[in-house]
Amino acid sequence: MEIKIVDKVRDISCDVLVIGKFEGCKTSNPLVDRFAPETFTGKKGETFVIHTQKEFPSTYIMALGLGQEDKADSNSIREAISKAVRKCVELKAKSVAFDIPGDVEAVVLGVSIVNYHFDKYKNKKEHRISEIYLSEVMSGDVERAKTVAESMKLTRNLANEPAAFATPSKLAEIAQGIEGLQTVVYDEAKIKEMGMGAYLAVAQGSVQPPKFIHMKYIPETPKKRIALIGKGLCFDSGGLDIKPASSMLNMKDDMSGSACILGVMKAVAKLRPDVEVHGIIAACENMPSGSSYKPGDIVTAKNGKTIEVDNTDAEGRLTLADALCYACELEVDEVVDIATLTGACMVALGSVASGIMGNDDEFVNKIIEIGKKSGEKFWALPMWQEYRDNMNSDVADMKNTGTRYGGASAAGMFLKEFVTDKVKWAHLDVAGTAFLDKPQSGFPKGATGVGVRTLLNYILG
Repeated sequence: MEIKIVDKVRDISCDVLVIGKFEGCKTSNPLVDRFAPETFTGKKGETFVIHTQKEFPSTYIMALGLGQEDKADSNSIREAISKAVRKCVELKAKSVAFDIPGDVEAVVLGVSIVNYHFDKYKNKKEHRISEIYLSEVMSGDVERAKTVAESMKLTRNLANEPAAFATPSKLAEIAQGIEGLQTVVYDEAKIKEMGMGAYLAVAQGSVQPPKFIHMKYIPETPKKRIALIGKGLCFDSGGLDIKPASSMLNMKDDMSGSACILGVMKAVAKLRPDVEVHGIIAACENMPSGSSYKPGDIVTAKNGKTIEVDNTDAEGRLTLADALCYACELEVDEVVDIATLTGACMVALGSVASGIMGNDDEFVNKIIEIGKKSGEKFWALPMWQEYRDNMNSDVADMKNTGTRYGGASAAGMFLKEFVTDKVKWAHLDVAGTAFLDKPQSGFPKGATGVGVRTLLNYILG
């Protein structure tokens, strides 16, 4: 999609000119005010379309309700724009101009989120808007907005891809292809040498070799150092504790965390903040075979702690355990991991919000607040010792699961065992928000790219 900045958007010859209207206010276009019915009040997401009959350069003018002016922010405007974009798609519009107050990122993301379709494998492609026009008086950085949109597209594409495409080796190839980063990929022999026994145990049942990916962005004088870890389960069958067919169907998306990190690191390399950023992915598959790890096995993580395998379908935390140990050894200031980790989190929060936990309340709350501004909801879940006690083992330092209840918090407490006290750490459980079964908040069905906006806005400040 091409983005063009112009002096006067209403003078552009295009298919649709979208004009924003705050609730109870007049618009900047007399044609809309003259013909819009009284029932069109400007409520958020409300639309009214008229054919211009050649009175204006655009074929159609669409009035778009932006809600109450004193309550409007860039995120609410983005959500309203998504409604307008869906209407433009219905009109088969190719070119759309926006006469909308606010910043360009709200418009660019509002359009790109709805304009996205994963139709790579379809012979008949979905209709897309090919160009948009924005007013030069709008605030914000167009290049930053385009970069964020492109990063979300990469993340969504990877999470939507079948597991036959998005293998550990493919993720490694993509990481190595991002310009502006120092990237190293460790093979199975090196992973074993580094002592990542928990991660390797999960990987050993698949014919796809594991790939441990470390992407580095290092500016000359960084103001702080951050490590971002994405869960990289390219497919999760459940292992020998195999999932039922209905639960396995979308397990291609179990690498949504790693897809997010690839998207974020691509943007970081382009936007070049004064923050040192490490992107880490322990990529593998969890498959049943004669070489799979088994319930009752005892594995040793990178920090020497031993884990009794209570359930082979609680595999993501085992891969993250070694990745967290590795990240802490980098002597960074902060570590964030993002993972489609627990069905329990989805049961608790649905597809509306992601869970968040950590070892520093101020750090966790800061991410929550940035998430709100970015249009991504995070809800803090408790981290109490009782959840950890449920994972005590008779034969090892801990088990990899607890009881049936409080599973998201138990997983968080498990991960905490592999984080040193010297770093601030936050864990984002996006099991319910990474992939939608039906449209929600402007997103169509499928991968959402959750985490990209929040993590980028946190890094960029």
